[in-house]
Formats: sequence, C-alpha cells, structure tokens
Amino acid sequence: MSLAAEPLLIAGQWLPARESLGVFRARDPGTGDEIGPSFPVCGPADVETALSAAVAVADELAAAAPEKIATFLDVYADAIDADADTLVALAHAETALPAPTRLRGNELPRTSGQLRQAARAVRGYGWTQPVIDTSAGLRAHLAPLSKPVLIFGPNNFPFAFNAIAGSDFASAIAARNPVIAKAHPSHPATSQRLAQLAHAALVKTGLPAAAVQMLYHFDNALGLALAGDARLGAIGFTGSRSGGLALKAAADRAGVLCYAELSSVNPVFLLPGALVERGQALAQEFFASCTLGSGQFCTNPGIAIVPAGTVGDAFVSAASAHFAAAAPSVVFSQGVLDHLRQGLSVLRDAGAQVLASGNAVEGPGYRHAPTLLCVDAAAFLANPRALQTEVFGPVSLLVRASGADEMARLARGFEGNLTGTLYRAADGSDDAAWTVIAAALRPRVGRLIASKMPTGVTVSPAMNHGGPFPSTGHPGFTSVGMPAAIRRFAALHSYDGVPDALLPPELRDRNPGGVPRLIDGGWTTADVGAAS
Repeated sequence: MSLAAEPLLIAGQWLPARESLGVFRARDPGTGDEIGPSFPVCGPADVETALSAAVAVADELAAAAPEKIATFLDVYADAIDADADTLVALAHAETALPAPTRLRGNELPRTSGQLRQAARAVRGYGWTQPVIDTSAGLRAHLAPLSKPVLIFGPNNFPFAFNAIAGSDFASAIAARNPVIAKAHPSHPATSQRLAQLAHAALVKTGLPAAAVQMLYHFDNALGLALAGDARLGAIGFTGSRSGGLALKAAADRAGVLCYAELSSVNPVFLLPGALVERGQALAQEFFASCTLGSGQFCTNPGIAIVPAGTVGDAFVSAASAHFAAAAPSVVFSQGVLDHLRQGLSVLRDAGAQVLASGNAVEGPGYRHAPTLLCVDAAAFLANPRALQTEVFGPVSLLVRASGADEMARLARGFEGNLTGTLYRAADGSDDAAWTVIAAALRPRVGRLIASKMPTGVTVSPAMNHGGPFPSTGHPGFTSVGMPAAIRRFAALHSYDGVPDALLPPELRDRNPGGVPRLIDGGWTTADVGAAS
C-alpha cells in the first residue's frame, strides 16, 4: 500500500501535512496486522498552523448566535446517524469492539445523543447560570473562553469520547470555543470519517471554517509544548495517569485549564446479606462487568471487597470458575497488552495471588486471559498504593475483609475514584454496614452506586463522570452530562453597571426565552422586576 499520507483537517481545509515526521497505520487488534491508509505524524509547523487558525476564529465563534451553534450540533448528530454503517465498520476493524451490540447498539447512539443534548443546552442557556443582583447593579454568567480547546481522545471509545465527536468535543463547541482534536492513533480512520462529517456540518451551518480541526498524531514532546502554550484556553484529556499528569503540569505552568480523566479502580463492596440472597448471580454479574469490552473501561470494577467466611468463599469460588473458563480477550494494542502485563506484575509483587487466569492465550493479535487475583485486607492496608494499580484489561483483584469496620478501613485507604459501589440485601439487613462503609467511601468517589456494577455511564444531566484525584484532575467537574460538562470550558463574566441594552441576552431585564436565572437570591424565569 502507498505510504502517501491522508490529509489533515487544518485551518478550515483538508490539507497535506506541511511537516510530517513520519506516517503510521492502524492495526487490527485481532491479528496485529496493519490496516487502512497511512496517516501523518505531525511536526511543529502543522501544530502551529492549527493553533494559529483556531486563535484567529475564537472571537468570531464566541460571538456566534447560540442557535447557529445548536444547529451545527444537531446537523452533525444527524450525519453520524446517517453514516452509521460506515462508521461502525471502521471502528470495528480498528478496535475489535463488537459491532452490533457495543458500537451500533450503544456507543454510536450515545454519541449522537450527546451532541443533541449539548444542542438543547445551548438553546436553553441554562449552562450559562445567569445571576442578577439588582441592588448592587451586578450581573454575571458563564461565557466562552474565547480561546481554543485542545482535546485528546482515548483508545477505548472510538465514538463517545472521540476527540472530534465525543462529550468533550460537544461541550467545548457548545461553550462556543474552537476545538483542536488530537485523534487517538488506535482508530485514525474512524476519526477521519467523523472529522469529514463534522467539517461538512460546519460548512453547512456557516460557522467559521477553522472552528473544528483535527491532527492524527504527534510525539509526546510536541504535545507537551502545545499543552503549555498560553494561547490555548483549556485541555480535555482522557487516558493514562502518567500522560495526563505530564500534560497537566505543562498546562499549569502556562495557566491553561486541564481537565484530565486519569485512572480509577472503581471499588465494589459486596455485603454479606447481598451474597446470601444472590451470591451466584453476583459472581456472574461481576465477571461480566470485568470482561465487558475486554475490561477496557475506565469504570471497570478493578477491585472487589468480599467478606471473609463461608458466604464470601462461595462467591470467590463461583467468580473464579467464570474467569477460569473464559476465552482470551482481545485488547486494543500491543501497548495496552504491555501495560496490562506490567500492572499484573505490580499486583503480584505486592502479594496478590492469582486465583484464575482463563484459558491459554492462543491466536494472533493482542490477547490476554481474563485474570482474577486475591489478597487479604491486612496485606492491602499495608501496601494500598501498589495494590490499587489500575490494570486496563480483563483483570480484577478481590480483597477479603472481616466485617463492616474493616471494610470501612479499606474504603478510607482508597485513592480518588470515578465510582464506588455497595451491594446490599433487599431486606435491609446490610443497611447498618452500608451506612458505615458509605460514609468512608463517599468522599473518595465521584458516583456512589447501589447494587449494580459501575461499567455503565448514563448520559444524564445528573451524571458525574468525574471524581477526586487521581481519577481526574479536579473533583468539581464531569466529562459526561449536559449542561454540567459544558461549564468546564467557560469563563465567569461579571457586568457592573452595564446598561441593559449592552448586556448579553440572558442577563437583560426581559427574559423572553424563559431562562432560569438567580435574581436577588431566588431562581426564577420571570423578567427582572416581575420576580418575587
């Protein structure tokens, strides 16, 4: 196949790389073979072109009518749905994720749905949180950064978190900021197709042509230099802890906001009453969640706390049987496989014992047997950092604990996580233990879950897909759920004594759009002066 590289979406056009430092191709995870066309590894000139172009249109996009932004998001969502056959085929080839169930049945509609939710939030103005203090003559709201947002897409969601289609993208555009999308090299052709649809929607809507750009790949040093450029307004990142922290450090030095989703082991506490009621079913549920998507979810249940004693033993035995009988899982890349093996070594060196390790790994590509390990609570509490190592893949660690008090001590030993789950008995017999453990766990997780595995993330205004460090870089924000996700890419603008006619629409006395506003301490949709 020719090594002629595909063009970049840059400065409002599809252009060849000006300074390609090489080319790369996607690989089929099932075989390890290279597939599809060649894509450029960008050099400094291409990055500078993209950044300069985004800066040049930032003010124009910030001044765009909200209806035009919302229309773009809707047109793009419709285009994604209409192109589902092509998108699903590309993503399946590049990720080996199941096409009918995961990609078409779940992730693609989630992606277009997120874009439409963002459009509704734009039309409703609610994300701007207007506040009016009539006695002080002050009015404030959230507004565009008027700077570009750089988005790094992860490997595990080719649609819903893609840098040019996912939640970060929708949020940044909804806040009227230009986006520079850095595609993940695991699925470049999928990202290219999404970028083609986004560009067409942009042109159709009449927004600035450079409002959306995409670079396929660049080296780490160039990424850090870009992250540390003060012309950026913010960064959205989903990926490894090491990569995210390096970007955040560079961004912090330049005063650039960095919203990074980094790592999470998502502890699951299985209380005794729940195991008595339905222990065998929970073992199957736990195994299914651990191996869903080959375990390549940021909400994968990486640690389960199981009570000592007979009822816990039965659960461990049943879960071990599921893992032992499992076929090898295909993971995204050689890099994922290498990190998985490294993480397992860390757990074993810290004292975790392998209970089950699936069937022998056979066949080409990137495969690993689902693996279950175990350690007692005393060993975990003695070495919590190593035993909380995130293993991105079909791997989980069981921790055996004696009673609610020891489970609470374990909960207090966890780093920040996206989620924490407690399974309780339906008859209320676990509720006293729940109260003790949940009080310890609540400050350490973004989302506290009752009696279901953490893998699913519902796209809802009430969702928090975030959490304390090191699950993310900031505990006050979510990357899923409109309008909250939009607020990451906004600045607080206050107006002091500005005449009504010169204010943004949602801060004027009249409120023809019925926007909820905090006027003199009370939320209302009324006009100023009519509010009580």
